[in-house]
Amino acid sequence: MKERVIDAFNQLAKVYENSVDKSSLYNSEYERPSMMSQIPEDLTGKQVFDAGCAAGWYTNELLHRGANVTASDISPEMVNATKRRVGNKAEVLCLDLTEKLPFEQHSFDLIISSLTLHYIQDWNETFREFQRIIKPNGMLLFSVHHPFSDIGLLPNPNYFSTELITDEWDKEGKLYEVVYYRRPLQDIMNDTLQYFTISEVIEPLPTWTFKEKAPQSYDRILKQPPFLIIKAFSRSEFDVN
Repeated sequence: MKERVIDAFNQLAKVYENSVDKSSLYNSEYERPSMMSQIPEDLTGKQVFDAGCAAGWYTNELLHRGANVTASDISPEMVNATKRRVGNKAEVLCLDLTEKLPFEQHSFDLIISSLTLHYIQDWNETFREFQRIIKPNGMLLFSVHHPFSDIGLLPNPNYFSTELITDEWDKEGKLYEVVYYRRPLQDIMNDTLQYFTISEVIEPLPTWTFKEKAPQSYDRILKQPPFLIIKAFSRSEFDVN
């Protein structure tokens, strides 16, 4: 599974680097505006971990807000793409979020993870490490595929199971096989609550620009949202077991 994810995103790296920012309304006019609206405009002096940076759009935006950013991706080609985008302004690492992370305890004020965690079957080690490296009262903000949307891709779904999905993405006329997991909403919530305090659950709305450019897709999102955002905070040192 892990090797399939790496291979897919190594192949997709050039697409993400060169065209996704402008061509994918689901990114530019849906997920990204919703995520960025939850983050303070001024991050001066804040330590931020971009966990699953892809081609570095979030890394760049966080830098523009004044953050000291460390970014990572499991795909070496995505890491290279991010380095080309931001140069030496951020530390960019090739890391596996299912393994122990090379950071000291309480290193980060904010962890952001955009459309990444659904590539991981078991969130426990990932969240345990996030809990370790985030500062007390630090923010965790992540987006994933919405469980009610992905279930339609399965021929014989079991909503209450964590299920592997093999999908085909059409990017610039070429098909890419991408694999990821869907899990029930209660697992998304409870896995998060085991390590963090959830402050907000967001089913994002597309922008008016999205509606103008793709009205049919806009209407479809209103009926069946494809993404889900969770905003959570680490507990104080006194509350952590």
